[in-house]
Amino acid sequence: MSFGIIFMGLVIGFMVGLTGVGGAALLTPILILIGINPSIAVGTDLFYNSITKLFGSIQHWRQKTINLKLVKYLAIGSIPSAVMAVGVLHFFDSYFHNQESVIKHALGYVLILVALSTLFKTFMKNKNKWNHLQIRPLEEKRALTIGLGALLGFIVGLTSIGSGSLFALAMIFLYRLSPSELVGTDIAHAFFLVTAAGIIHAGFGNVDYFLMLNLLTGSIPGVIIGSTLSSKFPEKPLRTIMAIIILISGFKLI
Repeated sequence: MSFGIIFMGLVIGFMVGLTGVGGAALLTPILILIGINPSIAVGTDLFYNSITKLFGSIQHWRQKTINLKLVKYLAIGSIPSAVMAVGVLHFFDSYFHNQESVIKHALGYVLILVALSTLFKTFMKNKNKWNHLQIRPLEEKRALTIGLGALLGFIVGLTSIGSGSLFALAMIFLYRLSPSELVGTDIAHAFFLVTAAGIIHAGFGNVDYFLMLNLLTGSIPGVIIGSTLSSKFPEKPLRTIMAIIILISGFKLI
């Protein structure tokens, strides 16, 4: 057991429970900055996220807060695209031997995007009026939904980041979902996406299972503690601080 990694998992889990900011955006850059190989950091984070999203998906399934048709269309685009992204990384490693550089730079830019999207969601004013895209039936937006899944799925396969934050932001603007349905659909789709990408990374030997178990040992109680205390702290300042930390991490990796 590595108590340093367990403690790091505890802190990250606590912050995720407290702020709702995605764990991957915190975990992957920290792993890289402490010396973990970037491809191992991405693969391990995807596997780690798969386990955590599974429990969230089961809970939302019981609550009937998952839009299964939206999950299906997003997954049709995102899963093949994420698998392709892992293949692209392997290609760069085989022919150009610069896989780690590609991951670090891509990760840096995606972290900046996630930080900005987090800030936008935090300070976005709630509107009661739906826009014209939200009102249109899902069947009319099938191609758009599959294309969106493909674009963001490639980013997730490449960096392990965005399965929650970027998809959630897109769903806010494109689909007419209640807050609980938005969260449930986002988590359920993220489970399928990160599981598929994680399996492919594992096939290439990019998952450190011992590291993952240590992180889970710390993060599970951390999330529970953070979620319990979240109602006692102001949401906007905490999310803003986390977004700034993620933004700084992004610039460090570029």
